[in-house]
Amino acid sequence: MDEKLLKPYDPGETEGRIYRQWEEGGFFTPGSNGATPTDEKFSMALPPPNVTGELHMGHAAMLTIEDIMTRFARMRGKYTLWLPGTDHAAIATQSKVEKEIRKKEKLNRHDLGREEFLKRVNAFAQESHNTIINQTKKMGSSLDWTREAFTLDEQRSLAVRTAFKQMYDAGLIYRGHRIVNWDPKGQTTISDDEVVYEEEKANFYYFKYGPFTIGTARPETKFGDKYVVMHPGDKRYAEYKHGQKIDLEWINGPITATIIKDESIDMEFGTGVMTITPWHSNADFAIAERHNLDKEQIIDKYGKLLPIAGEFAGLKITEARPKLVEKLRKKGLLGKEEPYTHNIARAERTNGLIEPQIMQQWFVAVEKPFPFSTDKIKGIGKGQMITLKEVMKKVVDGGQINIIPDHFAKTYHHWIDNLHDWCISRQIWYGHGVPVYYRKSEIQSSNVKGQDCKKCAGPIVSIEKLSTCPDCKQELEQDPDTLDTWFSSGLWTFSTLGWPHSVKASRGTPTDLELFHPTTILETGYDILFFWVARMILMSGFLLGDVPFRTVYLHGLVRDQKNRKLSKSLGNAIDPLEMIEQYGADASRMSLIIGTAPGNDSKIWPDKIKAYKHFANKIWNASRFVMENDDDERLGDFEYDSAPTEDRKTIDDFKELATGITVDMENHRFYLAGEKIYHYFWHTFADIIIENCKQRIKEGRDAPTAKTLLVHLLKQQLKLLHPFMPFITEEIWGLMGEDRPLIIAPWPIK
Repeated sequence: MDEKLLKPYDPGETEGRIYRQWEEGGFFTPGSNGATPTDEKFSMALPPPNVTGELHMGHAAMLTIEDIMTRFARMRGKYTLWLPGTDHAAIATQSKVEKEIRKKEKLNRHDLGREEFLKRVNAFAQESHNTIINQTKKMGSSLDWTREAFTLDEQRSLAVRTAFKQMYDAGLIYRGHRIVNWDPKGQTTISDDEVVYEEEKANFYYFKYGPFTIGTARPETKFGDKYVVMHPGDKRYAEYKHGQKIDLEWINGPITATIIKDESIDMEFGTGVMTITPWHSNADFAIAERHNLDKEQIIDKYGKLLPIAGEFAGLKITEARPKLVEKLRKKGLLGKEEPYTHNIARAERTNGLIEPQIMQQWFVAVEKPFPFSTDKIKGIGKGQMITLKEVMKKVVDGGQINIIPDHFAKTYHHWIDNLHDWCISRQIWYGHGVPVYYRKSEIQSSNVKGQDCKKCAGPIVSIEKLSTCPDCKQELEQDPDTLDTWFSSGLWTFSTLGWPHSVKASRGTPTDLELFHPTTILETGYDILFFWVARMILMSGFLLGDVPFRTVYLHGLVRDQKNRKLSKSLGNAIDPLEMIEQYGADASRMSLIIGTAPGNDSKIWPDKIKAYKHFANKIWNASRFVMENDDDERLGDFEYDSAPTEDRKTIDDFKELATGITVDMENHRFYLAGEKIYHYFWHTFADIIIENCKQRIKEGRDAPTAKTLLVHLLKQQLKLLHPFMPFITEEIWGLMGEDRPLIIAPWPIK
């Protein structure tokens, strides 16, 4: 028996060595198991972690689930690819670096200048990348590192520019004035999905607006209100006609207001009548658009009131509010005020209060029809005019994308139904530049008149980077904005496979894109169903005329034993690397998977991980006993037909177990599969079968058969355990004298 088995199992000595053997042996690449491109394929792209620091327990859960999927597919003989990469995460990364510079040097990015600042960000991103990759490997992730990608590398940059131009040429990307979420703290727009809401206790005010009473929690936005809106069916206001003018006294003196009748008004809310601030409210903007009303800016990009506010101009809105209320009280226009709890919008990354603003930005049109490019999606014919929203619905309705658990399909549809044009431009420095160029002197204008050159009279959208106009050679300057991070990550499933270069094969050799796309599955957290999943469906639908993946498997959040979210502030945060160092990666993986159904939050605490360290020790000690008894005689394989009845019954029971585990794995019930093999090994194999065989060996009753039975069962269990606990199973497998590594050994049940 190998001397290693005489010592207690040491994950610290084993795991790094085993991982290097796998990586250096090329076992993470497609075909390492003997499969060929003509065999059944399994492909999956790793949701790229943000290069903003270190991995947390949520990442560890994701890596565990995906590695289980990948190892299972590889052992089933599939041509298997799990593709790695990281995300530049523009706003998050820039915010983190800006915060550090401010803290250490008392400077901001403008003090440094764009070039120097981006050097700092790139250095930080590279350092974070290295940390993340090291942590990912320590989890045992069998990713094909030869194909590693980064959302901001040159290949992905080419894909972004190509996608932008194709969508622009199709009329699906446009530049226009629309209301957006503006973050005064971060000085950039953000998407709806990057807004978080928190409860705030405030006052709700009722003001006299001519003959009406209006209610608001934000009186500082009311300086420009000159429209009073009510439902056309509200009998209380039947005497007022749409378009009617009324004179009234308001904040800074007399004004003339216009009556607007609109069916969006909730007659049951408040008095059923409201004034609107189209520049600073999504709902008000929509009303103004429908009725072609004026829109006036009240608050600037820094959260301060503009000259329209008169004596309050230049004040921050929080400073102006109590002073404004006092003025209205003195004018006799304040009816009453009462305590009020409402949700306020904040930027996820900077925690800045969101101020809706009408701004000129770049958008993706989700309700504009375009001719579909293929017949690959059920219910959509090639050339059929369809919108991106309709494509996003049909792929789920038609069953071409299966969401697990299925109740998230309703959530997905609700989000699609309420989807507005996607604002993709950001006013930050880090990220993909908008691939649009203007004459240098007219950077802010996309409508230049009176120029001779038609090429650069307006914006030039180009895949190639430009410094001068291709026709007249006038100097050009690139649009200063960058693109939303989700624009580049929306291309992830196919930009990582070589798109746009590898669309067609040459000389009969299929490209990665042809081999592996659509990918088999996307595994990710349910919290980014809209951030990422929906946008990948949108991008793939237009650019490839196909789905990006066949199945979406959603996992939940990782919480503590008391069901609290893990956080440093609560003192319950768990560092995956510390747990690996203390208990081993195998124990950490098992603790994250068992007891966690798809879509459900998982619970993790140190004692739970410690319990699976005990299980690893049980596997090690049981394997030691089996090999002690196999070492001396070099017995042959277990012979079922000639074995005693009780041994055949043992094998039959195990086959039934293995079949059930296989069905669970195929149906993504990894938590059940892991629990079954755990209980079988500990309570059936170790506690009953080994003890039974130990007695037979001691008494000399069918000792050779008992020994070969144990060896056979151990090997088959190592196979079933391998996706869950890859390190200890590979180590024992090698110590049993197997030439072919366990990572590419065939699964027990075909």
